Amino acid sequence: MLKVYNTLTKSLEEFKSINPNKVTFYHCGPTVYWVQHIGNMRGMTLADLIRRSLNYLEYDVTFVRNYTDVGHLTGDNIGDADSGEDRMEKASKRENLDPQVIAKKYIDSFEAHTSALNILEPDHKPVASSYIEQMQELISELIKKGFAYETNKAVYFEVSKFPNYTDLSGQILEKNKSGSGKGDVNDPDKRSPHDFALWFFKTGAHKTALQYWPSPFHSSEVENGEGIPGWHIECSAMAGELLGKTIDFHMGGVEHISIHHTNEIAQSESANEVKFVNYWLHNEHLLIDGKKMSKSEGTAYILDDIMEKGFEPIVLRYFFLNAHYRSKQNFTWDALEGANQSYKRLKKQVNQLQDVENKGEIAELYKQRFVRALENDFNIPEALALLWELVKSETKDEDKLATVKDFDQVLGLNLLGILKVEIDPLAQELIEKRQLARKLGNWTESDELRDRLKEEFAVVIEDTPEGQRVVN
Repeated sequence: MLKVYNTLTKSLEEFKSINPNKVTFYHCGPTVYWVQHIGNMRGMTLADLIRRSLNYLEYDVTFVRNYTDVGHLTGDNIGDADSGEDRMEKASKRENLDPQVIAKKYIDSFEAHTSALNILEPDHKPVASSYIEQMQELISELIKKGFAYETNKAVYFEVSKFPNYTDLSGQILEKNKSGSGKGDVNDPDKRSPHDFALWFFKTGAHKTALQYWPSPFHSSEVENGEGIPGWHIECSAMAGELLGKTIDFHMGGVEHISIHHTNEIAQSESANEVKFVNYWLHNEHLLIDGKKMSKSEGTAYILDDIMEKGFEPIVLRYFFLNAHYRSKQNFTWDALEGANQSYKRLKKQVNQLQDVENKGEIAELYKQRFVRALENDFNIPEALALLWELVKSETKDEDKLATVKDFDQVLGLNLLGILKVEIDPLAQELIEKRQLARKLGNWTESDELRDRLKEEFAVVIEDTPEGQRVVN
């Protein structure tokens, strides 16, 4: 029996899917204006672990992770998602590139990093700007039903019309700062500071918008209703189009609870007249040296920083496995080095098992405990501890190997990948560099390293579905 903590009800609940043995899962992906820091990559890894867990528990999962390439304003940093500059436009000006070029650049960077962290590809990865028509249809439905209204500056959702608005966040709106929510829009016709934008017209703060589309909405200040969507309507439109009006799981960081996810619920349920999400999952933040990560303090580390320090990306994944998704995790370089040493010991013990015949059976008692850990709100740290218990146990080596392979479907640690044999340390270093090159899609470098290993060290590499192996 799978039990999950539902942020909406603030309780641990038995999971019941909408359709038997099938799961619809939407994960809030990145705004592609910058390289994602390791805190964001932790969120991606945790969602991957939950998805893998659901697959392991024999659910047929349809997993969607979006890209936001328009409409996410910088005011979200101060709790006012309707204010500030569009992040994509800010990046465009910073790098003197078109927003579409910026989006592709950082999507490519993000996907290289998710691959290096052994995060599975989504079934769908929609880009917000490709769903403008669906967003406009959703907004039109909200206007038609009386939940949204037009001004000359924007189209707003009227929060007072949705009585369950604060169910997810538990906020008391009256205690929020008066005037918050108006931000740069500076709209005297906005009925309440709590109302949020569904569509910004190309006027006022958005008069010089680099990306904009015609719309069926009306403003006396712009022709053809030109403008950009609000951030929140994007996810509602993409989730609805790809997964249906009601979905099983929706996941994101805890910072999305009070604004982004709260607004998604309000607009989706008002338009569609059905429950939007049955189970809300939220991961906690990654701290750096016990503090919130900060660009100004130089602690907003990215995966490149990890690799420059000599760590394989998979070591960062191993580090992430040591804390539950609903718990904060503290990153320090010493802690990462500890994870590195632990991963190497684990890999060494698993490599020693690969000499046995691959005819073992999964150790059933360990598997039962592994399943129970996953069913307890995806308790990955407990599952990892169980793996360690297994490899140290008196279980037959061939059964250990079969069970490790089974467990690694969830943990994603590539434990049956590189086979480390007694070879020259420089050759071993080249093997690991080649593994990273393949993860990052650097195929030319990968081929060059393979040839060098063969010519200089007589080491022959074979690529298998589980990763590369030394075959001589």
